[in-house]
Amino acid sequence: MTGILRIRGARQGTRFDAAGLLPGVREGSMNGKFVGYVARDDPLHGFLSMIARDRLEVRKPRLAFRAFRLCGSNEVYAYEEKFSGAKVICKFYGTRFATDLDKAAWMARQEYEGLETLRRYNLVGSPHHVIRPLGLSRDINGVLAVEYYAGEEFSQAIARATQHGDDTHLYWRLKSLAYFLATQHNRTANGATVDFDPECRYFDTIVSRLSRARRIGQQDVDELRKLRDRWRERPQMWQDRQVWLHGDATPANFLFGHGLDVAAIDLERMKRGDRMFDVGRVAGELQHVFMRDSGDWRNAEPFIGHFLWEYSSHFPDREQTFESITDRAPFYMALNLLRIARNGYISQDYGGRLVRQAKRMLRAA
Repeated sequence: MTGILRIRGARQGTRFDAAGLLPGVREGSMNGKFVGYVARDDPLHGFLSMIARDRLEVRKPRLAFRAFRLCGSNEVYAYEEKFSGAKVICKFYGTRFATDLDKAAWMARQEYEGLETLRRYNLVGSPHHVIRPLGLSRDINGVLAVEYYAGEEFSQAIARATQHGDDTHLYWRLKSLAYFLATQHNRTANGATVDFDPECRYFDTIVSRLSRARRIGQQDVDELRKLRDRWRERPQMWQDRQVWLHGDATPANFLFGHGLDVAAIDLERMKRGDRMFDVGRVAGELQHVFMRDSGDWRNAEPFIGHFLWEYSSHFPDREQTFESITDRAPFYMALNLLRIARNGYISQDYGGRLVRQAKRMLRAA
């Protein structure tokens, strides 16, 4: 495992993190703060050079890679080849699993194969695109390299509505995202029915974490588990067909291009399951952001309804589909609010609001 990578031009002896950047560099975008070049004798330079030449067909005699740090649950960096302009995104799993490089490599391989799997369903190009995996290296900090896709983050589109009143733009982006997810789900559906038990176990895991973090008390735990059981008893939670899920359909993981173009990134949690796991997470994220930014969850309702209606339009019976998904959505939306409430960056007061709103939705059963 490469433990210290170097950027050309830094003073001798400076230690860098496992992605080749100075520790503590402020996160930015490809157009943000330039933090240095990857040193030519660094193993990462060789890895990036191989990808540039073999996968991106860069024919320059000498290659030099600028480095930029991006946001992400892992260490995520963008590298731009200086002379050709070719760009690569690298996710370093080894930072998360510092004591278990084999697990880091396994996670990188899982995401690589997930990307390849969805791309085989013709989710490539316009308007539906799953980013292309470009390479793996266990020994360079469990790195996964993927293509760079220039687009607007879903989170930016939401912020244009919540912070700047640009509702029309968000409605259009939700139409595009609904089209993408409906296409992904419909193309990947199989004959197996949904198993709702894993989602109930995930619900229990989230509730336990909230309890351990003292975000909720025992009375809350008991009530949430009773509400979970009521949803478990509903036949409709078991009747749909399994699809390939994105698995982490949050605002950071979709990029928008021109027209209806959408690209999906970050598929490390991809799995088979109920389409509502993805659809409900998007709806839950919308509710959360409007609660946080405007103070009222009701302000999200027109956007959520629009998203669900647009998703339903890609089925033979739009109204029947809409009825089915709106019937199941509250559980998955509530699950997402509880998932957000467990995070340490969420204040105790706002976490309590999220839990109360989750309960309101779960009581709809």
